[in-house]
Amino acid sequence: MSQEAARPEAGALRREILGRTKRVVVKVGSAVLTSDKGLDPGIVGRLVDQIAALHEQNLEVVLVSSGAVAAGRMRIRQNRLDASNIDFAELPSRQAASAIGQSRLMHEYDEAFSRYGKTVAQILLTREDLKSRARFRNARNTIRRLLDWGVIPIVNENDTVAVAELKFGDNDTLASLIVDLVGADLFVNLTSADGVFDKNPDKHTDACCVPMIEDIESLDIEAMCDGKTSVGSGGMYSKLRAARRAAQLGVPTLIVSGKSALALTRIFAGEVLGTLVLPCGRLVSHRKFWVAYHDDPAGTVSVDAGAAKALRENGKSLLPAGIRKVEGRFERGALVRIVDLDGRHVGVGLSNYSGDELTRIQGRKSSELAEVLGSAPYPEAVHRDNLLLDAAL
Repeated sequence: MSQEAARPEAGALRREILGRTKRVVVKVGSAVLTSDKGLDPGIVGRLVDQIAALHEQNLEVVLVSSGAVAAGRMRIRQNRLDASNIDFAELPSRQAASAIGQSRLMHEYDEAFSRYGKTVAQILLTREDLKSRARFRNARNTIRRLLDWGVIPIVNENDTVAVAELKFGDNDTLASLIVDLVGADLFVNLTSADGVFDKNPDKHTDACCVPMIEDIESLDIEAMCDGKTSVGSGGMYSKLRAARRAAQLGVPTLIVSGKSALALTRIFAGEVLGTLVLPCGRLVSHRKFWVAYHDDPAGTVSVDAGAAKALRENGKSLLPAGIRKVEGRFERGALVRIVDLDGRHVGVGLSNYSGDELTRIQGRKSSELAEVLGSAPYPEAVHRDNLLLDAAL
């Protein structure tokens, strides 16, 4: 029995979502774009065929594409008799390979789209570009202007200059941030798997593809996903985490096999492929999304049961009185992770005080802060306006 026959409402829901989609972010990973020899121009061409057809239907497409490092490795091996001494896991070698491969990747896309008279634009980003609010706005305005002009932006991480603390980690993470940046209506993640399985199919022969995830907030992602693909850097864990971020913005995600013939064409024709992740019932503001996801937490704050309940159930700010432990060295305004005393994640937020100051005032009433610190402009350790619960970090 087909997925659509098993879940007739799934097909109708997809058609409804696709029918109101005007702007889509499509992410394609290295595992889809590569073969044994490296970047495969034939695969790139077939992907472009589908995106160009969607573009002709007045759909705005932003493509987030991996593949630069794979293309660079292929070129290096073509030009060297012996590349066995190159460690591509080493950051400088990966960055050098990306510098070689990014131009080749864009050349393939430019040549393929030009067959349809389509213009593409290269957008290379680091985490720092989106962490700065001014640079975030500039990137957003540039991409939106390109879309107004009918151009197809192709986004990738700027691997050549990004150091560890400025990296997104993988292009699934980058794509989820682009969903917010451009105000997308739909996120399509093309992967090497057929969709999301109820357990790891590499380890369990009875694993089944899940056609729809209705409540990703309650999903135990770590229990379902305990492996990564050998070519890409993300694996299904990062894809579900990215889908959860999109869901918090009210944007549905389709996780589909990019290796299936005409996958994009078929899903936009209403065929049920892969897994549809529905938006969350409780949405977050774009500001809180930006606060939570454009930086890595600089420290961890452990809170007692009363504080955890006040945050989770009552939407309160975090007061110093509820803090029991502070880990990490950070300054005022830093992003911190908030956990309960059992280590369970509560949320993330911007700290009004440094790590040293929080250590000195933990467990104290707000009325006592000035006595301890000399000056205490904020009664809260983290204000609720700068706090995102259940963040998909």
